[in-house]
Amino acid sequence: MSSYAAASEAVPITGETTPVSLCAREPHVPADRLVGELVPPPRFDSVRFDNYIPDPQQPSQAEAVRVLVGFAGSLGGAGSADGARKRWFRREAAVPAGPGGVYLDGGYGVGKTHLLASLWHATPAPREQKAFGTFVELTNLVGALGFQHAVQALSGHRLVCIDEFELDDPGDTVLVSSLLGKLAGAGVRLAATSNTLPGKLGEGRFAATDFMREIQGLSARFRSLRIDGQDYRHRGLPEAPAPYADAQVDAAAHRTPYASLDDFDALLGHLARVHPSRYGALCDGVDAVFLRGVTPVEDQATALRLVVLADRLYDREVPVMASGAPFDQLFSAEMLAGGYRKKYFRAISRLTALARDAKGLAGGAA
Repeated sequence: MSSYAAASEAVPITGETTPVSLCAREPHVPADRLVGELVPPPRFDSVRFDNYIPDPQQPSQAEAVRVLVGFAGSLGGAGSADGARKRWFRREAAVPAGPGGVYLDGGYGVGKTHLLASLWHATPAPREQKAFGTFVELTNLVGALGFQHAVQALSGHRLVCIDEFELDDPGDTVLVSSLLGKLAGAGVRLAATSNTLPGKLGEGRFAATDFMREIQGLSARFRSLRIDGQDYRHRGLPEAPAPYADAQVDAAAHRTPYASLDDFDALLGHLARVHPSRYGALCDGVDAVFLRGVTPVEDQATALRLVVLADRLYDREVPVMASGAPFDQLFSAEMLAGGYRKKYFRAISRLTALARDAKGLAGGAA
């Protein structure tokens, strides 16, 4: 069963082969859990600097590892809770030795997230004093806790890592930049990767200029590490597996331990009533998701909520078996050409991967 199940406050799974409905779950997640879940996803549990293999043809990769190892080593005590208390009473911020932040600048498939997660693992601090999350998770945390409470919750950390800092929403960018400014002022070290702005020439390659401009006053705190390399991942829209019939989905759900089973439209409606910061808890204890009647999503707000759910399922490596439309038809051509297209392509890619993972759950179904 999923390692996330132990902390669940959602409706429990009452029988191993009796699927639950995600729509029946109303998770209430305490603030300390929201902050405590800001750790690298399970698929990055084992990544370390030692198992990142630099390309000998790309010396910037080995240089990035060297700098990040040194950066992690510099975090061994300056951000301790005792030091934070002393700075509070003196009304002083810590003065870090070296840059207060690092930004990993590289194209798709060069291992930026591997390196960012390795930095988190290598930082000599208790896990409660370091955070790792995507830009979306950070904005959801602020939305759930409020700005000041989010600042308070993270100010005692030694390190905050932000993966996929998104540059396509000006409002969220200003919000997160303001949060990071408060944290940097409290002596918290920062590390980030980012996505390029939509419509940029060479999109998906390098984004340092965009990132530094968008974070404005914070840019002086970041050292940019350029990581060159060949994209090892497939570009473009992946072809999704053919969907199953409703009866096949039902049968597979009832013979799969720790499964959920929902109608797609009902689930989309339920997501509108649950704060996105709770989507992880919504999936607690669920090892496979079964959906009936997948249809294209017609409005932006619903689509963006589905993107967050896809991220949480992908983080937890939960396979998804569905009937209806294939996942590569979830979003319209207009959506895939718009400002949020990177999010939608990511959701399609991740749901397609999870659908492929679900093939073994189908039994003899074709």
